[in-house]
Amino acid sequence: MRLNDPNQNHLLAALLDAEFDRLSPHLDPIMMRLGDVLYESGGQLNHVYFPTSAIVSLHYVLENGSSSEIAGVGNEGILGISLFMGGNTTPSRAVVQTAGHGYRLKSHILMDEFNRAGPVMRLLLRYTQALITQMSQTAICNRHHTLDQQLCRWLLQTLDRLPTSELTMTQELISNMLGVRREGVTVAAGRLQSQGYISCRRGHISVLDRAGLEMDVCECYDVVKNEFARLMSDVRQRQALK
Repeated sequence: MRLNDPNQNHLLAALLDAEFDRLSPHLDPIMMRLGDVLYESGGQLNHVYFPTSAIVSLHYVLENGSSSEIAGVGNEGILGISLFMGGNTTPSRAVVQTAGHGYRLKSHILMDEFNRAGPVMRLLLRYTQALITQMSQTAICNRHHTLDQQLCRWLLQTLDRLPTSELTMTQELISNMLGVRREGVTVAAGRLQSQGYISCRRGHISVLDRAGLEMDVCECYDVVKNEFARLMSDVRQRQALK
């Protein structure tokens, strides 16, 4: 597999040959740099994005400019579900949280495939239900669980999308994701570090004990992970069929 290959995105890898062959000539490889804004709230969706090694954070932005993350999208998904759900704009902002690669596809090409009402439509709707579950559970988590538990959930969800336990991430950026004060993240991260779960240095977090994070995380992490697995359990990766 190449360094940046469409099959690193699970949705693209799940397409059968006929569907993949129609889309693949139109997939443009792109670099997603930390902080890049792929969509602004209310903006037109001219492209959809399939991350391969990047992670993109979806933020809801308030009138005063503050925001918090409502979901994350990595190599398991697609950015731009509002397009095929019936609208041409999105109420959220999409910002690259972890730099990496991905693929961009013009919106009208995806819609041509979606409107065939075949395997692509069914796959995208399954993924959308999983994403809605993630958004709903994030809202519940932010309201009812401690900041330590939220940080554990966020770290584990990020790890699931990366091939490494090293995260290039500042505590200020994490505070923006969670919609809390930076000081709160500093204290929570300090507690996780004192327990030996993580190691923090400027701009980096190393996860030393994933099992410890899983022991202390709230139920929200498993709810989202299990629902995604349930919805995608009968989806076969195209490469595995060959």
